[in-house]
Amino acid sequence: MTFLLRCLFLLAAVTAQAGPKLIVGMELSYPPFEMRDKAGEPAGVSVDLARALGEKLGQTIEIQNLPFAGLIPALKTGKIDLIISSMTATPERAQSIDFSEPYVKTGLALLVSTKSGITSLAEADKAGRAIAVVKGTTAHIFSAQKIKSARVLVFDKPAACVLEVAQGKSDAFIIDQLTALENWQRNPDTTRALLAPIQEEQWAIGLRKDARDLRAQINDFLAEYRASGGFDRLASKYLAIPKGEFQKLGVPFVF
Repeated sequence: MTFLLRCLFLLAAVTAQAGPKLIVGMELSYPPFEMRDKAGEPAGVSVDLARALGEKLGQTIEIQNLPFAGLIPALKTGKIDLIISSMTATPERAQSIDFSEPYVKTGLALLVSTKSGITSLAEADKAGRAIAVVKGTTAHIFSAQKIKSARVLVFDKPAACVLEVAQGKSDAFIIDQLTALENWQRNPDTTRALLAPIQEEQWAIGLRKDARDLRAQINDFLAEYRASGGFDRLASKYLAIPKGEFQKLGVPFVF
């Protein structure tokens, strides 16, 4: 066997051992679900979930950090294979992509300015008030359909919306319950979280319409992962404090 053939044989063996790769898209700006650790590496609930899925399927996982609004276009054009990014499975999105079975049950909530005195969505949706949302999220869609009187301000990042509320420039920020709670805890003097859901939602893994076999494998994984306590371990690792707060407030937890 020539040297070149030996090299090709070894390369093929290494490739076979590594297995195929799944490219998972997410926006790493939604802690504790999608974020970066102190070393700048992807971390969080969704990252751990993606890696557990890869281990189950025997596939290498590559995380791609993309703007949330660009995730579905990237999936449809084949730049990524899956979306695991706190994405709500909606009928509108399901027209262009497929979804796994849901793995999180949550809802839209309000982060409000302490200066506003707001206690409900009805009080937020009044002339002269401003409501912040993140572009491309279900909160953005919700605001377009439901907000009638308040001015809706659209931002690219959640941090910008939180800052708007904390500085009193916006009266409220519509976001998922966990993000509302987390940012209230970070800004207790300037914000309050109204966690009673204004719209119930379910998060799921997004994949292309032609990936039926992969969808079945993902659904099997999610069922096994839940039965084996995987989501309980994620809650203990990343969400212990929020889970306790939800219990105190009598609000059902997401897992």
